[in-house]
Amino acid sequence: MKRWSIKLKLTCLYGGFMILLIVAALAILFSLSTQEVLSSVQSDLKEQVQGSVEELEEEDGKLEVDSDFYTMENGVYLSVYSVDGDFLYGRIPAGFGGQPDFEHDILRTVREGQETFYVFDMEQRIQGYGSVYIRGITSVTRAENSFTVTLRFALILLPGLAVVMILLSYFFVRRALLPVRRITDTVKEIREEEDLSRRVDLPDGKDEIYHLADTFDQLLAELQEAFARERQFTSDVSHELRTPAAVILLQSEELLADPSLSEEQKEQLEAIRRKARDMSSMISQLLLLSRADQGRQALQKELLDISELTQMTAEEQQLLAQERHISIETDIEPGIVMEADESFFIRLLVNLISNSISYGREGGTTKVSLRREGKMAVLAVADNGQGIEEKDLPRIWDRFYRADASRSDAGHSGLGLSIVKWIALEHGGEVAVESEKGKGSVFTCRFPL
Repeated sequence: MKRWSIKLKLTCLYGGFMILLIVAALAILFSLSTQEVLSSVQSDLKEQVQGSVEELEEEDGKLEVDSDFYTMENGVYLSVYSVDGDFLYGRIPAGFGGQPDFEHDILRTVREGQETFYVFDMEQRIQGYGSVYIRGITSVTRAENSFTVTLRFALILLPGLAVVMILLSYFFVRRALLPVRRITDTVKEIREEEDLSRRVDLPDGKDEIYHLADTFDQLLAELQEAFARERQFTSDVSHELRTPAAVILLQSEELLADPSLSEEQKEQLEAIRRKARDMSSMISQLLLLSRADQGRQALQKELLDISELTQMTAEEQQLLAQERHISIETDIEPGIVMEADESFFIRLLVNLISNSISYGREGGTTKVSLRREGKMAVLAVADNGQGIEEKDLPRIWDRFYRADASRSDAGHSGLGLSIVKWIALEHGGEVAVESEKGKGSVFTCRFPL
């Protein structure tokens, strides 16, 4: 399952929190509003009933009702009854068919079918006429229904409000994490370009992210300085070791030319000479990589027929292959021309082929192929040897790394593939490897034409 980014997590967290907060606020608001609405309905009912007294008067022994008495305000229906319960004047809401007993100054709730009503009665004595009951009736259900409409409208708007809150959360989280994005992009560029001189260099700030960026820049500066010291040390040591190695090699060759030496002495000197030659080769490779790290190893490129160069190098390596009874097969498309440094391109070929021979199966085959694919030249060196375990594949390009630590073949210091990779990259190309343990390996270089 793909992990969520911090940006998405924070957006969901803050957006969800804000939505829950809004829902809780609306729930509390509507709960309080429901009570307030019912309380307001009750208060209006009582005021209407008490105020209607002014609309009643006695005239010639009869009860006269002003026309305003019939005017319905705030959904309140008013009616007048005799003390015996006979209807005299007024209006009664539709659906209210019952005739509850009169109770002075008491608010009651009456349910008629699917509708609920508030009923408030007040006994009033009209001078010159006598006592009457004034009844006020209002529908609780209608008041609640009007409030329900408002509630539904709010619920309809809630999804839209939720989307707006999530978008706003994403916007603010994205702005807050822009420095983190800049740090991440800088790290990626440093990895891709292998350039430790790059810095995050955020503008001055006081929050934790700016402190993190500043700490990261300081760490990069320290790493750059440490790597610079390491490269300088490697370069200095390589220079200093070249002369002693050359002297040992030269003296060994001169001593081997002495006819007075016994066979045992010659064997011992030959071992010294062989190791001195390997040491000299390793020092040369270290010096090359050191200069490459410092940007001081320039390539002299020219138009070359790499088809001829590859064929010639493969034939030269056949002598080394014969020692292990390995045959070298070639499948080279003729006439492929590219800009390349001849000596370094040959070194790339030699390293790949000799590596294939050293780790190939005795009596096996090494196949060298070169073909054109569109605007690319594809060089491949394949063998049917011991292969490389999958866990070792990412590290085989590291210096001094060997997939098979138990082997210590002469002439193979663990620097050859590092040099291959550097040469390919300097020619604008790329390298790759496919391998299966016990079945062999295929090293592929792709170069732009």
